[in-house]
Amino acid sequence: MALAIAHRDREGIGILDLDGRLVFGEEDLQFRNEIDKLLRARKNRVVLNLARLAEIDTTGLGTLLFALAKLRKEGGGLALVNLRSSHIELLELTKLETVFEVFDDEQEAINSFFPGREVRRYDILEFVQALRKKKAK
Repeated sequence: MALAIAHRDREGIGILDLDGRLVFGEEDLQFRNEIDKLLRARKNRVVLNLARLAEIDTTGLGTLLFALAKLRKEGGGLALVNLRSSHIELLELTKLETVFEVFDDEQEAINSFFPGREVRRYDILEFVQALRKKKAK
C-alpha cells in the first residue's frame, strides 16, 4: 500500500492526513516533497494526522525527524496526532518519545502553535508504563 497524503488547513496550520505506509522508498520521498511544498507556500506549522498510517519503519521515523528539523529551522514546528499504539511503541523503543509533540486530539495539536491557548499533551509516559505493566502479566 502506497502513501496517500491529503492536505488541509485549519486556523492557518497545515494538516497532513497520512494514509498507508511511511517507509523507505517512494513513500518517504513523497512525504519529504510534501513538506517542501508546504515550506514553499510559507507553511511552517504542520500537524500530522497518523490515524490511518498503517506502518512506519525506521526510515519513516527518520523522515519525521527530518521534517521536524526543517520546519523548526524555518521558525515553525511539527505536531503528531492520532498515533496508533505501534507508533508510540516505536517512539519509545527509539527513545524519541520526548522529541515529538504528540496529541490525542487535532484541536489540541493546533492549539499548541498558539502560545495563549491551553494545551493538553498526550502523556506518552503514562502509555509506556501501562504497556510495560501489560507485558509483565
